[in-house]
Formats: sequence, structure tokens, C-alpha cells
Amino acid sequence: MQGYFITGTDTGVGKTVATATLAAALARRGRTVAALKPVVSGREDDGHFTDVEWLRRYSHPPLTVAECNCYAFPEPIAPHWAARLHGQVIHRQRLTDFVRQAAARVDRVLVEGAGGLLVPLGSDWDYRDWAAELGLPLILVVALRLGAINHARLTEEAILAHALPYAGWIGTQPVPGAPAAGTLEGLRAGLRGPLLGLLPHVEQPDPQTLALHLHLPLNEDNC
Repeated sequence: MQGYFITGTDTGVGKTVATATLAAALARRGRTVAALKPVVSGREDDGHFTDVEWLRRYSHPPLTVAECNCYAFPEPIAPHWAARLHGQVIHRQRLTDFVRQAAARVDRVLVEGAGGLLVPLGSDWDYRDWAAELGLPLILVVALRLGAINHARLTEEAILAHALPYAGWIGTQPVPGAPAAGTLEGLRAGLRGPLLGLLPHVEQPDPQTLALHLHLPLNEDNC
């Protein structure tokens, strides 16, 4: 498989916007892209799962809901707990097969996690375990807000301590206004991975436009 695993320091940091933007940037370079949200929890009042709708729409070519998502739970809580509430188990092999089947149809597959890297998917495995199995380079999404330096460095340490492939990090601004003083400077100095882009805050994000703010990893430069 070729592609990336997109994780974040927390929930609500802009992983979905970053993943859709990455899909748009790869599509600009002529790549076919499947942007996946294999596990999602938290359904909107209209019955849709916003993350899934975004990613399937900005895949190239676009995906159906079933091609983008494998497990969906209405409660906005940790996925393994949501599954338990519904008497279900998230099966690791099913998820892996789901990603591999998608990857076989495109040039690049993007896999977006839920919450942070160490969010459990079962009683004895989490997103880091699954990312290691998939072998896709990780991209870390960091919201430029107070607390970001600590959260980002801890997450990066969790990546590097397990020798996972690591492509770099993307900074986002989920809310309007300038980042807390020193946040960006502290991230640049404290993180070891390369900065792949800074996505500004906009009221209605457009991944096609935001893609101009993204610097793809080095192995994508010659696309």
C-alpha cells in the first residue's frame, strides 16, 4: 500500500479537513486517492457522519459511504466504547482488509483515525497498533492552540518510540484568531518531523483552496 495514516493530538484538531486537503493536493498531482474514515463515532442530527461525507467527497474519484467507512456509531464517544454500547466488536482484520481493498483500487490511500493515536479500538489494541500493522507513514495533525506543544511532542514521541514511519506534521487553526504566542515557534523547535503545511482558519473550508498551503512529503514532490 502507498499512502498515509492521519492521526492527531486530540479530537477536534482538524484531522478531517487536513485529510481532505491532502487528498485534494494529491489529486492535483494526478493521483487517484481513497480518503477513508474506517471508524467513526458521532452522527449529526440529519443522520449523516460529517467526517465520512467530507472524505468520500474529496476522494478522487469520489467514494460511496460504504467505500469510505467500515464502522459507524451515532454516539460521539470513544469508538470501542460506542461499539460496546451496540453489542459490537471492532474487528482488526476486517479493518485491515477494508483498507487494503481500497488501496488496491487507487494510487494513494489516506486513513484517518478517530481522536488521538492511543485511542483504543479494542480491549488490547489501539490506533498505534493498527497503524504499525498497516505500515503507512503517519502524518500528525496539530491544532495551533494553547497546550499544543505538549500534546504534539507527546504524540510524536509515541510514534517514534515504536519506530513507526513518520512523514511529518500539519498545523491547523480550528478557531479564528492568532495562535497563542510562541505556539508555532515551540512546535517548529520541539517536533522532529518536517512541517508539511499550515492550514488557516476559514468559516467554510475548501480543501481545493487549502491544498495550496500544503507541502507534500518529499516522495510526492515529483508527481
